[in-house]
Parts: sequence; C-alpha cells; structure tokens
Amino acid sequence: MEHGSLRELLRGIEVFAGDDLPGFDPADTPPAPDALFVVWLRAALAAGVREPHAMTLSTVDADGRPDARVLIVKNVDAESWQFAVHADSPKGRELAAHGSAALTFYWPRQARQVRVRGPVSAEPAERGAADFLARSPEARAEALLGTQSRPLSDLAERDRRTKESLARVEREPDLVAPAWTLYGLRAEQVEFWQGDKGRRHTRLVYLREADGWRKQLLWP
Repeated sequence: MEHGSLRELLRGIEVFAGDDLPGFDPADTPPAPDALFVVWLRAALAAGVREPHAMTLSTVDADGRPDARVLIVKNVDAESWQFAVHADSPKGRELAAHGSAALTFYWPRQARQVRVRGPVSAEPAERGAADFLARSPEARAEALLGTQSRPLSDLAERDRRTKESLARVEREPDLVAPAWTLYGLRAEQVEFWQGDKGRRHTRLVYLREADGWRKQLLWP
C-alpha cells in the first residue's frame, strides 16, 4: 500500500462510532477524581469494554525521551493510583530516576479518556509482595526471570526458561521476585474527556490544591 492510500484509509476510519455515547454533566460530579473514575470504570464494564483497567504508563528515560507502554491499574483510592513494575525493567529504572509519570485510559466504545499526572513512589514492600502473589502462576514465573526488555536469541529459549521458572513457582508457591515493586501515583491533576460526534467534546480537569481539589472545564 502506498503512503497516499494509507492516508486515505486512515482518514476514512470512523471515530466516535455508534449512537449511544454516554452523556457527561460536569456539574454532576463528585468532589474527588478517584470517585468519578470508579463511576466511569463501572460504566465501561457495563458497556462491555474489554480490559477497561488497561492504561498507558508514560515516563521519560535518562536522556529525557518519552517512553510509553500499557499496564494494568491495580487500585485507585483517595491516596494514589497503583500499578506494579519490575524494578530492573526500563520503566522501573525510569520511575526510580525521575519519580513522576502519566497514566492514560481510553475507552473507544464510549469515546472517553482519563488522563492522570503526578509524582510516584514505591509502596511498602509487603504490599508489593501481596500484589505479586495475587498474580497468576504464569505471570509470576515470567516476572521471576528478571529479563524483561532484554535481547532474546529465539522463542525456544523463552519457552524453555519460562517453563523452568513455572516449575520453580509450583515448588515454591510463596516465592516473590525481590525487584517486584508496587508504585502509587499521587495525582496532581486528573482529566476526564468525553468525546462527541459533533466535536463538542467535554473536558473536566481536577487540580490538586492545598485544601483539596479544584475542578476546571477545558476547551476541546
């Protein structure tokens, strides 16, 4: 396919499809963003959105270059937005070095985004261990390898080492990867974005202040 043809293909893809996009009244929102996120998350689940707990974690590397990947949010409460990483992975090193990140949720079926920014800090080790042990045996086996993002010679090596690690998990079910780290992002701003077919998008941002949260509408 030529680049011109691809350009036309991309322009022809419908956005904000469907006639049942949810409404969003910024005047009818809770005082804190974590409460509104739970409402939107439950609505996404009810609408059949697949993996609505998946989010893009954005960081910067040692040279200030942006980096992003998709993770699963583990919990959201009044204190923080929690997710787990391997400390020796690129994202783990970037978080340790810079101490701040951004999270992005996107639910296309509902034309909704949630954007979160703020400083991050490691949760207590026992909470990280509990998160690790709550993972599936296969997920624990992969994390115990400690090889994420490193060069791989071939897929056979991946399968062999993963099988060996899974056998270790079965022998030692309480084994925890020492580098497994649960992080909490203390949100400084949280934006809720509701798309509209007529491009009259609604954007509401929560801004943390000394005495709580301030809400502000934004232009689309």
